Amino acid sequence: MFLTPVACCILCYLCTNSYAEEVTYPVDDTSGLGRRFDGIGGLSGGGATSVLLQNYPEQQRNEILDYLFKPNFGASLHLLKVEIGGDAQSTEGTEASHMHNSWDENYNRGYEWWLMKEAKRRNPNILLYGLPWAWPGWIGNGTRDPYTDIELPANYIVKWVLGAKKYHNLTIDFIGIWNEQAYDVKYIKLLRKVLDNNSLQHVRIVAADGGWGIVNDINNDSDLAKAIDYIGVHYPGTESVMSAVQTGKQLWSSEDFSTFNDNIGGGCWARLLNQNYVNGRFTGTISWNLIASYYDALPFARNGLMTANSPWSGSYVVNSPIWMSAHTTQFTLPGWKYMSHGSGVGKLKYGGSYVSLVSPDGKDLTIVIETMSHDHSICVRPPLPAYTVAQQNITINLGGNFAKITEVTAWYSQLRFDGKNDTFMQKVDIKVPNGLIHLRLDVDQVVTITTMKVGQKGRYPNPPPSKPFPVPYKEDFEAYTVSSQPKYLSQQLGAFEVQRSNGDHGLILRQMVLETPVWTCKADYYNHTINVIGDFGWTDISVSVDVQIGKENGTDGVFLAARVDKGGCQSFYANGVFFYIFPATKMFYLTYDLSRTQLVAKGSISNLQDGWNNLELIVEGYQLRGSVNGQLTFEHAIDKAPLSGFIGIGTSSYGIADFDNLHIFDTNKFTDISYEEHIDETLYFVPKHKP
Repeated sequence: MFLTPVACCILCYLCTNSYAEEVTYPVDDTSGLGRRFDGIGGLSGGGATSVLLQNYPEQQRNEILDYLFKPNFGASLHLLKVEIGGDAQSTEGTEASHMHNSWDENYNRGYEWWLMKEAKRRNPNILLYGLPWAWPGWIGNGTRDPYTDIELPANYIVKWVLGAKKYHNLTIDFIGIWNEQAYDVKYIKLLRKVLDNNSLQHVRIVAADGGWGIVNDINNDSDLAKAIDYIGVHYPGTESVMSAVQTGKQLWSSEDFSTFNDNIGGGCWARLLNQNYVNGRFTGTISWNLIASYYDALPFARNGLMTANSPWSGSYVVNSPIWMSAHTTQFTLPGWKYMSHGSGVGKLKYGGSYVSLVSPDGKDLTIVIETMSHDHSICVRPPLPAYTVAQQNITINLGGNFAKITEVTAWYSQLRFDGKNDTFMQKVDIKVPNGLIHLRLDVDQVVTITTMKVGQKGRYPNPPPSKPFPVPYKEDFEAYTVSSQPKYLSQQLGAFEVQRSNGDHGLILRQMVLETPVWTCKADYYNHTINVIGDFGWTDISVSVDVQIGKENGTDGVFLAARVDKGGCQSFYANGVFFYIFPATKMFYLTYDLSRTQLVAKGSISNLQDGWNNLELIVEGYQLRGSVNGQLTFEHAIDKAPLSGFIGIGTSSYGIADFDNLHIFDTNKFTDISYEEHIDETLYFVPKHKP
């Protein structure tokens, strides 16, 4: 037999060696099995983390989706969790609700329906999980409490589940309560009842997508225990609490990772995928986020399994967490069983961990081993206690029903921090004499040993190189369907969608939110909306847009902005150059911030028209000019605005406003901007609830 160089390399790692002592670890089902494995997943939302993905050229878009969802190709995810949009900021932007108002239902808004269908097209068996981060204002009846009338949120969620099936033929498998916020026991029970009354008994409830507080209620309320199927917590640091384990319910790390996707992020994810079960008996782990498909200058840059934030160029990056996922996902399925601790699951003596999983029919076995060092596997949260990992020799001793195995296949990854990685290297078959597998393990490795004759490191030709956002840029919104979200625009507060105008403007972009949502980020509380686009490095820029305030339920003012320097939950505190007009009073305001606290100039507008008006803003160096309908409105020196930032459009308050013919031109002067992300490690769930 002739071995390829890669195969020789793998054999080098999978052999005995003169390291320290050789430690034997049994993999034996004689004493029974552990918990059911529920799968590995990714989270789109929380929020707007996939906003740019649909904007990619078809070829690259399909390649990216294959890397995420196609079985035996890339990450091959078992679960897809999505945000149930609530018209409010939920981390990277807002996602549209299927019911902006109580009288309104639309199941074509946003991109999560599309993403779920694309995932199902590649893997019909992928499991789907929906969770709200925020709620439209009418759910709270004017408060920030969605439980003031629990029938409203229960029916709202069930309509989303029914709409998924009716309009998209999507079967939702799991529903959560409210992301990292207070839960309500009566609401959870009612949600279960309303699901059942609508023949949705198959939809399982995960609670409460925050901390461990729900466990005490489960243990003290038998009806609640019957309503909840899974206990889902966020960022548990691989540790659970005994009272949760003793409920007998499956435990999920229903949001985890949230780490920059370089090699340290890959090491974080590899460690979590094993140790979440080894330490905490978590049977499902879901990455926030699925894919970093949002502007880099927004919070939590590149916190996805892979990166796709340049749709105008077609460029994307398959980062190491994709291949760390593959070590488990390509050789297991939901419904497999973990082995028992001490008989196939545990810690390695010299650092690292191992898990073993067996197929429902008992015919296939997969063992995943990781030796991630402390400094090369630090996640954003929670803090990671110190530990050491060393090179080591181990022997896996197959016993029980596995003693008859004579050959296995090996895959391995070596994460390097001073050179090129070896990730998910091609398989090599290993003979298993007398049930013994001898392995030499180095630091920062992942090794999969499996009887499964599947697995593939999927590859496509290199994507196009990344390019800056294209200018000049023109958008007239005529190429979209009604209720869709136009490309490249990233709504931060409010909900903007394509609608048909009543006049001669054809299709336009309309801000739809009429009242303060039941928010997660306090930025929504302050009654402004903003939608950003472009390159955070833009400094000298010319932008114009047509604007109109709605005659019914209209806002009072609209703005055009440049050099917008913030998004996410800090959106309300954005600085930049903001050109506001208020048609009812025929006034303009020039400010250095969205909130209009840093006033530069104000005055009357003599040529304001009823209906549509054109705004133009030109920013060059330390000078700026603004025009309404082609007539100069102001000219002013800049003394403290940011040096660069996004283009922005939006409103001074919630209410209807229309935008059309967005044109962006540059003056061939750009500033390379570097920024430091300060990550707030606080978990934003409320440790209180309603009994």
